[in-house]
Amino acid sequence: MILNYKTAKRKLLAADMNGCQQFFEKNGYILELAYTELLEDNIDKAEKLFLSIIDRDIRAHWGVVMISFIKGVVNDFYPSYFEIRNFLEIDLNILISYYKGDYVEKIIRYSDFMFTINPEVYKFVGRVFWNTDLKEQAEFFFHRAKSYFYHDPELHFLLAEMYLQKNDNYLAIASLNDCLQVLPNYFPACDLLKKLTK
Repeated sequence: MILNYKTAKRKLLAADMNGCQQFFEKNGYILELAYTELLEDNIDKAEKLFLSIIDRDIRAHWGVVMISFIKGVVNDFYPSYFEIRNFLEIDLNILISYYKGDYVEKIIRYSDFMFTINPEVYKFVGRVFWNTDLKEQAEFFFHRAKSYFYHDPELHFLLAEMYLQKNDNYLAIASLNDCLQVLPNYFPACDLLKKLTK
């Protein structure tokens, strides 16, 4: 198969790196090449590639931050609010799809630190675990999020969905009511509550 950028990126995100690395290298896609090196466990090479474009690509800055977390050394590069919001979930999902649980574990060790920058971080991590069928870990982070950032309607809705999967309608309804206390017209919660209380 002859790759173009769109196909190569789609394959990379679908955990099929066959041919992607060569395509990105040949065509000068440094950011994507850095990700392939990271996924191949070439951490130092990935870091050098991210650093080479850090001044012109915010995602490369995030890549350096992520690698510093993986290495366990927080250096001069701190994530921004928007980097955490825009890239954390996506990259944790990618790492999980490539069976890089050790990297995921090392990154989420910094969730308390990232919380000081973006208080939604526990919800983001919980949502990644929820969407990758790691329910127990998701529940831990959702409850942590609730303890620290209670006034997030989406979080209460996510908790309601979690309780529904556990067949606990009582807690699901309580979470939906919490959601609607925070944001009275939150449509997904209104709709689900109506279905549950018919």
